[in-house]
Amino acid sequence: MLSPFVIRKEMAEIGRRLYERGMLAGSDGNISVRLDEDRVMITPSGLAKGRMTPDDLVIVNFAGKLLQGKGKPSSEMAMHLAVYREREDIQACVHSHAPHATSFAVAGIPLGEDILPEVVLFVGKIPLTDYAPPGTDAVPKSLEPHLENSNAFLLRNHGLLTIGRSLEEAYNRHETVEHYAHIVALARRLGNVDTIPSEDFQRLEKMRARLDKFWDQKS
Repeated sequence: MLSPFVIRKEMAEIGRRLYERGMLAGSDGNISVRLDEDRVMITPSGLAKGRMTPDDLVIVNFAGKLLQGKGKPSSEMAMHLAVYREREDIQACVHSHAPHATSFAVAGIPLGEDILPEVVLFVGKIPLTDYAPPGTDAVPKSLEPHLENSNAFLLRNHGLLTIGRSLEEAYNRHETVEHYAHIVALARRLGNVDTIPSEDFQRLEKMRARLDKFWDQKS
């Protein structure tokens, strides 16, 4: 596991990337990393992630108590903690209002799981959750039916959440889903979205399962 000092720098860098790629506006979004069995580093509430410094990050325990830092933990802390409680393999969460992915969440249109091979391999199914008021316990509850088998989630009328075995993986999945949503939106304008043939979709799913098993064995 990386040191908290290195994780602080990486989280600030991810905040900058999200902002520069237009996935955040103002103080939108939140990022977190599991430090150990009882501590999570998370972005503070009300801070612009694109201008965040390593010293701005705060540390909480799994009960949500602030352990270190001057800011108030993100209002979506409960969502992050729910992910870590349910998925022991997950080490990081990235949430933003990425415009293309969020457009699908606002329109109530799911992103199909059988359209782009790269998405099948590296992300998997992207469920559209039930609506939940941001910053409430309803958000983690809306994730519960999907958490076991998914790594990316369209939060209805809210935004995009991706999770990963590392912060880099969680962020890469975020970029992939946003790019994917943009491609699907363009294809819909052209009038047609083809799907991967079912036999190849199944082959790709098996490949993803083997990759997951490989990384689980390495961890």
